[in-house]
Amino acid sequence: QVQLVESGGGLVQPGGSLRLSCAASGTISSVNAMGWYRQAPGKQRELVAVMVNSGDTNYGDSVKGRFTISRDNAKNTVNLQMNSLNVEDTAVYYCYFRDLIKYGRPQTWGQGTQVTVSS
Repeated sequence: QVQLVESGGGLVQPGGSLRLSCAASGTISSVNAMGWYRQAPGKQRELVAVMVNSGDTNYGDSVKGRFTISRDNAKNTVNLQMNSLNVEDTAVYYCYFRDLIKYGRPQTWGQGTQVTVSS
């Protein structure tokens, strides 16, 4: 079992920045992926950024060049630095963990943290 604790989020003006953090605890496999998805009202959950502990990274098209994901593998934490935020970035952001070794590659989701971009 993996537990995820998110922090960060809140209200920011367009053009501003925010930082999200997520810490994983429990049974952490040696090969895993951690990152963030988001879901805006009336829309499907979409990829923001995910990083494998090897360093391989995948970003959603809408955030490339503005958001940066980073990990501390020793602490099992993942951070998301969000710059140049715009109103379309308003959503609930979910921390994500995937075990890449266990059969079925189980996923775990955080409870979500609200990010609101508004003037």
